[in-house]
Amino acid sequence: MSDSCKSCGGGDSNAKFEIQNQLIKNTLGNIKHKLFVMSGKGGVGKSSVAVNIAAALAEKGYKVGILDVDIHGPSVPTLLGITGTLDIERGSLVVPKKYNENLFVVSMESLLEDPDQAVLWRGPMKTSAIRQFVSDVQWGELDFLVIDSPPGTGDEPMTVLKTVPEALSIVVTTPQEVSLSDVRKSINFLQYAKASILGVVENMSGMVCPHCHQSIDLFKKGGGRELAEKYGLEFLGGIPLDPATVVAGDRGTPVVLLEEDSFAKKAFLALADTVAEAAENSLEAAASKSD
Repeated sequence: MSDSCKSCGGGDSNAKFEIQNQLIKNTLGNIKHKLFVMSGKGGVGKSSVAVNIAAALAEKGYKVGILDVDIHGPSVPTLLGITGTLDIERGSLVVPKKYNENLFVVSMESLLEDPDQAVLWRGPMKTSAIRQFVSDVQWGELDFLVIDSPPGTGDEPMTVLKTVPEALSIVVTTPQEVSLSDVRKSINFLQYAKASILGVVENMSGMVCPHCHQSIDLFKKGGGRELAEKYGLEFLGGIPLDPATVVAGDRGTPVVLLEEDSFAKKAFLALADTVAEAAENSLEAAASKSD
């Protein structure tokens, strides 16, 4: 580097970047599984899937963190009934919000004094914020870190994959073709980024009548499974449309934590078991490859 570059602070920036890289590496080293939940388009219930997977895993005894990197439209705090800003300890370390003994949350909304405030950020600021969500947060030792990303293949998903390269991607879709066509782009994006894809989840997968308990294919059914088979991916499960999910979201309680049973609750609990098993198998496969 030339003297002029050194004098302008370029060397300091590079040093800070490398220090942050080391902090990120140290943080991720204490987290066994990183799950990256994404979708090709909005409106498919991706955040609801991420929150309920995380809550179900926590209910099963795992230590779980949720990282909401949807900068412009974070919905995880609403789905969990979390309010207020995050605390800071030991100078600059951010402490996640504690939902219960096993579930911890960090979201962009929790950094804002006013949750209705618009965040007018472009790419570089988003990248910096996401890196800080990993490097400057006191996550501690976790079994799972569930990362909820905004829909599409923009700055946030790319930053997550660069920052957490070992993340296992879960792609959420609905059965309709309009959603599946966007998901195909997301899978191509993940393949281009050389990301590990854990599998596909079909949300709004039919609706079970609360009276006769028969399945109604309101938005078709099975498109997610067919897509997974086409790309050679694992189909992790389908979640039916269920009024209990809407009620739970309005209460700020994941449907898997409601006392009453529901079709969605059963499906999410089964999905969490499948995800945990698939993640463990993926870890074992990665370990065997490195031997």
